[in-house]
Amino acid sequence: MPDATPKSGTSDLDRNRVLLDWLRWQVGQTERRIRELEIQEAQERQRRERARAEMSWKIQPQRSSSTALLHRGTCATYPDQVGLISREDAMVALAEPDIEPCEVCRPDTGLQPHRKRPAHLLCAGRRQAGTGPQLR
Repeated sequence: MPDATPKSGTSDLDRNRVLLDWLRWQVGQTERRIRELEIQEAQERQRRERARAEMSWKIQPQRSSSTALLHRGTCATYPDQVGLISREDAMVALAEPDIEPCEVCRPDTGLQPHRKRPAHLLCAGRRQAGTGPQLR
């Protein structure tokens, strides 16, 4: 009959207890990493939502005698984040006679039409030949 204690002095039972302790440590490390990744994912989701709201607008519906208001997506005076609209839709809404811009967030300042840059502000590589300073 074989001896239960190997020549090294540690039994099968002792080795399995050590293995179990190490596996518990590994599980703890894995759980900690999962919590870190979940936090990172939630922060990234919030960052994307904030970025989307900053590039969007929203309309506060008309209430009794007041007019409907156009807000920036991040305006705290109307915190509803449902139904964010694009820049183009906000420009159309602002042109409507029964929708006014919010006086707090001033959404109309971000809705100015894009203007072409004057030629003297363009980079040297895009200027027409013979105009502006020449690089040597």
